[in-house]
Amino acid sequence: MTITTSQPSKDRKTHGEHILIHMTYIAKNVELNSGIELTRALEYWRRYFEENDIVSALVISEGYFVQSFQGTRPAINTALAKIFDEHSTIFPNIVNIEEIESRQWNGFLVKHLTSSVEDEEYALKSFSAGSDYNPYLMTSTQIESFLTAVFEDADSNKS
Repeated sequence: MTITTSQPSKDRKTHGEHILIHMTYIAKNVELNSGIELTRALEYWRRYFEENDIVSALVISEGYFVQSFQGTRPAINTALAKIFDEHSTIFPNIVNIEEIESRQWNGFLVKHLTSSVEDEEYALKSFSAGSDYNPYLMTSTQIESFLTAVFEDADSNKS
């Protein structure tokens, strides 16, 4: 009896490198108390995502984060572990994770919604959970619609 073993080809994708993942989470900011801390954290994540070929859309409003990021399965798994490890005090809650055919976002998009009338339209347009902005009261479909509405101009300018 002859047994033949071979090493898997280095070109073979065994960890899902060929699968694109779209993941969205919501979180409450309880750690970053100043604009400087938040700016540093955002720059850190922008560089991290860029280095790992992850695209992202992030909305910050009234202390809440709503973020969608897209990349390969291993890159998303690593980023998620890093978020839980390094930022456990923001309590991220995953609301959607799915395989996708292509990336919806381009780069690292950030929108900071304020209490202005223009921004209130974005915050209240996609859900009817009340008059206060709180993504924890939104369904996953409403959250995805909300992100799409906020970044529709950036999406239409995608090259």
